Amino acid sequence: MLAVIRSLSRLILILTVFALGTIGSIAQAKTIARCGAGWLERIDGYQVLHLKGTPYEMGYQHGALLKEDCRQNFDYLLNVLGKEKVELGPLKVSPRYAIDGIIAGQKKFVPKKYFEEMDGLAAATGLKREDVYAANFIPEMFHCSGFALLPSATVDGTLYHGRVLDYAIDWHLQEHAVLIVAEPKGGIPFVNVTYSGFIGSVTGMNAAQVSIGEMGGRGLGHWQGVPMAYLVREVLETAGDLDAAVALFRDNPRTCEYYYVIADGKSNRAVGMAATWKQLDLVQPGEAHPQLPHPVPGTVLMSAGDRYEELARRTKQSLGKFDQELALRLMDRPVAMSSNLHNALFAPASTRLWVANASKDKRPAAEQKYHAFQLTKLLASKPDAGVRTIPMPAQTAQATQGEALPVAAR
Repeated sequence: MLAVIRSLSRLILILTVFALGTIGSIAQAKTIARCGAGWLERIDGYQVLHLKGTPYEMGYQHGALLKEDCRQNFDYLLNVLGKEKVELGPLKVSPRYAIDGIIAGQKKFVPKKYFEEMDGLAAATGLKREDVYAANFIPEMFHCSGFALLPSATVDGTLYHGRVLDYAIDWHLQEHAVLIVAEPKGGIPFVNVTYSGFIGSVTGMNAAQVSIGEMGGRGLGHWQGVPMAYLVREVLETAGDLDAAVALFRDNPRTCEYYYVIADGKSNRAVGMAATWKQLDLVQPGEAHPQLPHPVPGTVLMSAGDRYEELARRTKQSLGKFDQELALRLMDRPVAMSSNLHNALFAPASTRLWVANASKDKRPAAEQKYHAFQLTKLLASKPDAGVRTIPMPAQTAQATQGEALPVAAR
């Protein structure tokens, strides 16, 4: 575990707090358009995309309702950033060359349903399938950082799970931010904090009150396994509790080096997890470690350098007093880096969440407005009548939702 923590190249913060928050109601929603059972709305200026049905249907709804966002996002990632060279072992190659190689090696590990969803997205946007695949495998090359909180640090025992994503603020992803509310056929409904065109997840929560956030480390080149973003998506879509979520990582081949916080609002449990291609370690609340010299009762704090010192100081200062507002303030700079792309705070038991994104002028998410949502309310909402409707194709791919990951448990 010591070697794993040393290998973190960026901020990795893990907390999970039990607290009572002052929660505002969801702002007025305005439906933009519909497609099949899906629709796009804006809530307090934030794009919220509802998807429902088979994988292909959800992909088609995604591409049809966010067509220009998807095309612009992928054009920059593949045609602007894609012209730069990256180091792959002793070689300098184009990102597209590297990603295509990753896809070839990982395809056998990825459930067919995700390729069906990307095929639907490609059909609706007019993009090449290969381009959609390539953009969706980018997270396997470029890693991020993050943060979260835990137990008796609080007012009434409400579980809070926070997450900081420090990642590529100069890639313009924040200009295509979207909250996806998905109801997959045969799967658990969930919310995904993401960007137009991406079907995987690094930050999300499901209707079974399980939330998860990912933080990246090293290990580039170890790609013989299930891509990180699809493991996280599997947690959202299939895990009914914390143990089931951990089992998905334990029982399937993993890639590279990633760190996670997973929380369960039903049991008021949470865990930190360090996962490489060859080892998986769990970090329990209040656990001391030589690299984490300031353990706080009822918390898991994982970070590095001055950021860890500040995180531990803030946590000790407010121990036993945490509510929603204080939990949000834990994610303020300098705990969040200047590359802070988005922040999210979950209250899994009530399915409430707060999300902030970096600004277009590249100011970090921690300095921006937090938007409040509640998954149960979003799932119960309906689109406005009389809005523009984009037709679905007459024939769509058969659902493969609910299939197991294709590699047997090890």
